[in-house]
Parts: sequence; structure tokens; C-alpha cells
Amino acid sequence: MADRDAAFVGSIPEKYDRYLGPIFFQHYADDLVARLPVTSGMRVLETACGTGILTERLVRRLAGRGTVVATDLNEPMIAHGQRKLPGAPHLEWRQADATKLPFKDASFDAVVCQFGLMFFPDKAAGIQEAYRVLKPGGRYLLNVWEALEHNPVARITHETIASFFPSDPPQFYTVPFSLHDKTKICAWLEAAGFEDIEAHSVTRIGMSPSAAEAAIGLIEGNPVYSAIMDRRPEALTDIKAAVITNLAAQLGDHPLRCHLRALVFSTRRPSRDKGHYARL
Repeated sequence: MADRDAAFVGSIPEKYDRYLGPIFFQHYADDLVARLPVTSGMRVLETACGTGILTERLVRRLAGRGTVVATDLNEPMIAHGQRKLPGAPHLEWRQADATKLPFKDASFDAVVCQFGLMFFPDKAAGIQEAYRVLKPGGRYLLNVWEALEHNPVARITHETIASFFPSDPPQFYTVPFSLHDKTKICAWLEAAGFEDIEAHSVTRIGMSPSAAEAAIGLIEGNPVYSAIMDRRPEALTDIKAAVITNLAAQLGDHPLRCHLRALVFSTRRPSRDKGHYARL
């Protein structure tokens, strides 16, 4: 996750949280949190927590009955989350690589990851690490985006930006929407030792007050902004105007409404291990 596609730096975290949260992440965070069984004294690990959109909901879901440890490899994203949730009780922030977690075996009752697996350089290792740190019987919840063709707000943005760079288009949007093979993800989960694997396609409606506000997040709230500035910074205004026009034409304006589709997985570590982890 050290490449430019994971470079959520500078002003990106604030714009990501403010403008992309209502479009992409808030509804799916509500869905994921609702799937988490809560028990007294439980410890929940969140990997790839970003700016804390899911984190905030996990804290509310536990309501003081347990502890949330929110981790992300990207320090600027964590820093924004900390500013947004200052002094939140029963919440610990930790910079950590989800593929090499700094926690002891069997130390959490649940692991939750919202739209993070796509960015892991070794996705199977990230799933194996979730298994390792879970207690027997512990729950693993995660979601990933389905293909760009099923998420038009991202597809329109990607295609519009690419039209300005015919020989070297920025590829950021292909990354978060690249991991939509349910069979492959289930195979990784099974290989790690998980059981009772459930996978569901979940649709939601994302919202933004206007196409112009959506464009701020879609262009300046993720690493595609750096790619544009590296290639043709003088084209930024024109790119933004084109994105606004195309979004409004296809998804409406005041407000903008977009259909979204993601895969949601729920599984658990067996109450009694079957030797899977010993072979990893």
C-alpha cells in the first residue's frame, strides 16, 4: 500500500471524509455495523479504518460494552479520524499494516474491514492476519466494491478523467473496484480457516447535495488528484468542470443520487481450530 494509489495525504483525508463519506461509505458502514453481534467486554479490531467513518459507528454500536482498536497504514487518515473523534471513550487508534498486524494471536472478538482489502498488496495475507488475531469463534466482517460498471458515479469520473490523458490515464479508480470476484475472496477465507462464510451483494443509494460537491471529493478526495497534478495540473479546472457536467447529466443534480453495489462478507474463526492456521 505504499504506492501512489494509496497516497491519501495533504488535504485529501478531509475532502475524502466530507465529500465521499455520504456518497460511498456511510450507508455501507451502517450495514456492516448492524451485522456485528455485541457482547460485554468484547474487543473489536478495525483494519484500514481510514478517516473513521466506520470507527465512529463501531463505537456507537458497542455503546461502552467493549473496545474498538482502529488501525490504518496511512497516518494522515488516522490523524483526521482522531481530530473528528477527540477523546472518544473505549477507542484506541494505531498505525498498523493489516497484512502484518502488531497484535498477539487470538486477541480480538471481531475484526471488521470496510473497503480496505482491495488496497492490500497481499490480500490473502490480510485475511490470514485477521484469522490469526481473532479468538476462536470470533467474527470477521468485510466488504468490497463490485465492478465499476455497477457503480456509475465512479465509472463516470474515471472515464471523464481518462479522456484528458489518452496516452497515460490515471488508474486510481480501477483499484478500489478491482476485487469483485466473490469466488476468489471466499477461497482466501476458506484457505485461512474461516467457516460459515456468507457473501451478499448489497445495493445502496449514495447522495451528494450537488454534482459540484461530489466532484470535489471524487477528484480532490483521493489519490487521483495527485495523479492529475503530476501529469497536467493546468487541466484541473477543466477536468472538474467536465466531471460535474457528466455527473449531472447522468445522475442528476441538487441532489446527485447514485446507485452503488458492493459485496459484503461475514464469516468466523471456528470455535475449535481445525489446523488450518498451523499450515499457513
